[in-house]
Amino acid sequence: MRFLDLAATSAAVGATSGRRAKVELLADALRRLDPAEVAAGSGWLAGELRQRQTGVGWASLRDLPPPTAEPTLTVAAVDAAIDEIAAVRGAGSQARRRALLAALYTAATVDEQRLLTGLFLGELRHGAQAGLLADAIARAAGVPVAAVRRALLLAGDLREVAVAALGGGAAALAGFGLRVGRPLAPMLAQSASSVDEALAATGTPAVVDVKLDGIRIQVHRSGPDIAVFTRSLDDITARVPEVVAAVRAIPARELVLDGEAIGLDETGRPLPFQQTSSAAARRAGPAGGGSAGSADGAPVAPAVRAAAARTGETVLTPYFFDLLHLDGADLIDLPGRERWAALAGAVDASLLVGRLEVDGPERAGAAFAAALDAGQEGVVVKSPDAPYDAGRRGAAWVKVKPRHTLDLVVLAVEWGSGRRTGWLSNLHLGARDPGTGGFVMLGKTFKGLTDELLRWQTERFLGLAVERGDWVVRVRPEQVVEIAFDGVQTSSRYPGGVALRFARVVRYRDDKSAAEADTIDAVRAIHAGRPST
Repeated sequence: MRFLDLAATSAAVGATSGRRAKVELLADALRRLDPAEVAAGSGWLAGELRQRQTGVGWASLRDLPPPTAEPTLTVAAVDAAIDEIAAVRGAGSQARRRALLAALYTAATVDEQRLLTGLFLGELRHGAQAGLLADAIARAAGVPVAAVRRALLLAGDLREVAVAALGGGAAALAGFGLRVGRPLAPMLAQSASSVDEALAATGTPAVVDVKLDGIRIQVHRSGPDIAVFTRSLDDITARVPEVVAAVRAIPARELVLDGEAIGLDETGRPLPFQQTSSAAARRAGPAGGGSAGSADGAPVAPAVRAAAARTGETVLTPYFFDLLHLDGADLIDLPGRERWAALAGAVDASLLVGRLEVDGPERAGAAFAAALDAGQEGVVVKSPDAPYDAGRRGAAWVKVKPRHTLDLVVLAVEWGSGRRTGWLSNLHLGARDPGTGGFVMLGKTFKGLTDELLRWQTERFLGLAVERGDWVVRVRPEQVVEIAFDGVQTSSRYPGGVALRFARVVRYRDDKSAAEADTIDAVRAIHAGRPST
């Protein structure tokens, strides 16, 4: 299949509003892919590269060659070229990757270049979510959509499901099951602003789980073999020996556990998320750091203490809240109360997330307050009747976290790419420094920006521009914007030494001047866990 045809499908889907029409466009493209192209092509239609890491980022795409007029690329050729780019390692890798990237873009038309850039940057927003792709795969393969969705939930890989459906039909899809050792997409939680709102979604009675500020883990055990996967299904087994040690001590032959791994200080309180994520990112497993308390004050299991008995860096302790498989039996279709009973019977209480059954807002509110007092991120309210809905974000699980907001000043704005080309998009955010009268940068965000806001802010910031670059427009620090975020983390990247986590735009504050913006002292107080003054 020509790569240009796939680019045309992407553009057409983005320009189409109706769900049925989008599905038809996607299904037609899937049918035209050669069997060897399905894995790559189906992923591209979902906005995902088959190669998870390519080494290509914003800087690599700044100075691109002009497009060609005549299309020559095929889906297979582009996939092979990206494979070659992703495989570059060692001395001279930057120059080699740049040369390969230039060769690929030189052979691409303007529409093909646009699709490539969206894929490399992970910003291909043409409205083809996983649900639409599941429907399109079913339509293209002539199989029930329920069979595709079920296989997708269990496999956690749209490309794998597309290959099976288009190559083997319903029989191939029926072969997907929960297989110990193969991660599946985790069940996700909706968000609510209060426990009352969460209970309205789940109903009562409900259970309230402590929401740990750690990394999501899914642990598979089959006899002596143990594998630990992240939320994105990456294998991090070698990086978390203490998690492996804890699961090895569980008296079961086969397990699939869902939970969190978190770093704790010597009192048992959670360490900042940055320290937890840094520990999980190291190539070798953490070297340990003595014993610690559990997330709810109980002692850490002996296996974790043994793994942590060496001195050194942050130790990650696992805490589990669900059990998906136990000794040959899949549990995902059972209601939560049955899965959780099996979990309590299989796993030591010191490795379980704190959980409370509630019959109304009063007890749920008390559980939320207690979780925050213990230094945790919030709670997740869960329906005990719901099955484990792998890969879905439904109303059966609802998370409640306190939301921080700050009024910050826009210092600069970056030009957008992909569907945001031509608009000023990524905001550089600054807090007021009362000591100098200037502003301290805290990070960037383009989250929360609607098309209407993008149009408005492009006109606004071009009017405030003091320096117009091809990439960044620096502006007079006058516009205040309200930013919501999940926390503050240490950062060596910014001069203030801190950065916002998951910053997103709430609204522009035309009623405030820059002199009324929040200060860097307020940000540091949040980072230190103190109320700001």
